[in-house]
Amino acid sequence: MLVFLCGIGSAQAAAPKTVLILGDSLSAAHNIPVEAGWVHLLDARLNQMVPKWTAINASISGETSLSGRNRLPALLAKYRPGVLVLELGANDGLRGLPLPALRANLDAMIAAAQKAKVRVLLVGIELPVNYGPQYRDGLRAVYADLARTRRTALVPFLLDGIALNPALMQDDGLHPVAGAQPRVLDTVWKPLQPLLR
Repeated sequence: MLVFLCGIGSAQAAAPKTVLILGDSLSAAHNIPVEAGWVHLLDARLNQMVPKWTAINASISGETSLSGRNRLPALLAKYRPGVLVLELGANDGLRGLPLPALRANLDAMIAAAQKAKVRVLLVGIELPVNYGPQYRDGLRAVYADLARTRRTALVPFLLDGIALNPALMQDDGLHPVAGAQPRVLDTVWKPLQPLLR
């Protein structure tokens, strides 16, 4: 009986831990093969770790912070992740939605994850310059302030070093090409790695 119980413990210890990615089209491999997307590349990297981790991609193109907030409780209950990568806000910004509403939605999601003992990596986004400095600066501040007050890890800008290089962006000017996805992963990986220990 003792051997049987020890065997169960070993099996549980060997079960992979989960990184849940809740994002929009930037994480949903928009207009590129899924296997080329940064989340798929992340999953391949996580699977090589000891102990093993796995990535669950719950990202949906067009997702807003409000729809993500509505979906998150069920996702936390289903997958019980160790880490949440929260990449939302781009669609709120592109629609010019009020920044206080975005902040409230992101804050609620972070709070829900932390209440469930899930570590959070908050991923920020930048808007095109035609949105004006006031809105763009306000958007940056939302992510920076939340990361500081909620004590989360932070990626200030997911497409840092990519967005202003036409060779790395699709024709829409909003989404990276497949060849840029490893660079997106590198941007996420640096602050994510400490959360996996």
